[in-house]
Amino acid sequence: MHRIHGVTLPDNKEVGYALTLLYGISFSRSAKILDQAKVEKNKKVGQLGEDELKKIIAIIDKEFKIEGDLKEEIVANIKTLKDIGCYRGFRHIRNLPVKGQRTRSNARTKRGKRKTVGALKKEVWNKLEQNAQKTTGSEPAKSE
Repeated sequence: MHRIHGVTLPDNKEVGYALTLLYGISFSRSAKILDQAKVEKNKKVGQLGEDELKKIIAIIDKEFKIEGDLKEEIVANIKTLKDIGCYRGFRHIRNLPVKGQRTRSNARTKRGKRKTVGALKKEVWNKLEQNAQKTTGSEPAKSE
């Protein structure tokens, strides 16, 4: 098991895939890194030598922000948007979609579980009134 920036890469996976387990490295970035390090993409992580691993780590350190550094930068960027009070910042503050998506019928991930707003059925309304009367002990109000 090899570790890169605190992430354990599984020995039985190909290096091209295993590098994508690092936050901030996609398949295309993984391919570029392996081309620069002159390592085969199809080679298993367990078959990597120490020198190959050091080359890969050196390229990642030199060219890319990954894991914690990248996450810190993203959080700082969002905080800046909130502080300057721009539209995108307000959308982040209100926990709504930021990039122009519609919210009338979708955006359930951001907005959470549906909350029904509107008229209640007559039977439900009567039950609510009866429960309120039991708790207060007052006479029922006559409605027509």
